[in-house]
Amino acid sequence: MLKALGLDSAAESVYRAMLIHPQSGVAGLVDATKLSEQDIRRALDVLSELALVRPSSENTGRIRAVSPDIGMEILMARQQAELAAQQQRLEASRAAAAQLISEYAELQPTTAHPGVEHLLGLDRIRDRLASLTREVTGEVLSFAPDGAHTAEAMAAARPLNEGLLARRVRMRTIYLDSVRNNKPTIDHAGWLLKLGGQVRTVPALPTRMIIMDRSTAVIPVNSDDTAAGAVVLTGQGTLTALCALFESTWTAARPLGDAVTVRGPDGLTGQQSAAIRLLAEGHTDETIAKRLGVSTRTARRMATELMERLGARSRFEAGVRAVQQGWLPARL
Repeated sequence: MLKALGLDSAAESVYRAMLIHPQSGVAGLVDATKLSEQDIRRALDVLSELALVRPSSENTGRIRAVSPDIGMEILMARQQAELAAQQQRLEASRAAAAQLISEYAELQPTTAHPGVEHLLGLDRIRDRLASLTREVTGEVLSFAPDGAHTAEAMAAARPLNEGLLARRVRMRTIYLDSVRNNKPTIDHAGWLLKLGGQVRTVPALPTRMIIMDRSTAVIPVNSDDTAAGAVVLTGQGTLTALCALFESTWTAARPLGDAVTVRGPDGLTGQQSAAIRLLAEGHTDETIAKRLGVSTRTARRMATELMERLGARSRFEAGVRAVQQGWLPARL
């Protein structure tokens, strides 16, 4: 019955018996469950690991079962943490897949592949985007991970965006939280909102990306130099993965009008949570800065503050301590 929550049949039988017969020792549990003493002890180890049994404060040397309301909450919280960890790994895998596709395209710039078109240079990228947007009929999904945008980039994007929204194409754009501190970029995002676009922000994004009608995606060949080249992807499997990555990120993002200083149960802001995850993965201050859309100096200061809060002397130790304190999910 409780297998879905991580309890096997033996552990569940022992847990139920301990609730009914709280004074029973191992021998009593053998009688109550008809399990062997070895199975009882193995089940008690499982229950102890899941925090469903605790030392009794009244009877020294004995253990007792926690009440079902607390016990089920513990099991569900554990399962939720495992699901969150799995979702995080899935999103990281999708981002890695997108990056691998672009890197492979960079290594094979002259080779034709079904579903892959190569664009070299900013002018070629902008011309192709203009051509593609004229064909859009339903929606455009975008990651905008570069932090504060240049006036030139925003000016170049406005005619395309205005044309799309005038045709009632649904536009959803995800920026970094850091753009909230840059008035020109916020003004541009506000302009999109007034025309009917939807805008949200997140602490970090994996790469720049534009998806049109869920059938065509444009991503940079090199995330460190998005103007150097890009690939246009039309493969069904690739588009399915990229659309799923966008939707999961959109669900976790905050609408532009919402505050982003809300702290989670661990006392961290979204940006701090993203920073500690990147820190634990071993990224440099420069990479963290780019992923968060902040200056290298700000990323370095943030990393230092987080390591001090954790009492860690290295990034590896910071990752370990972050898991121990519940700031990061433990890997399964």
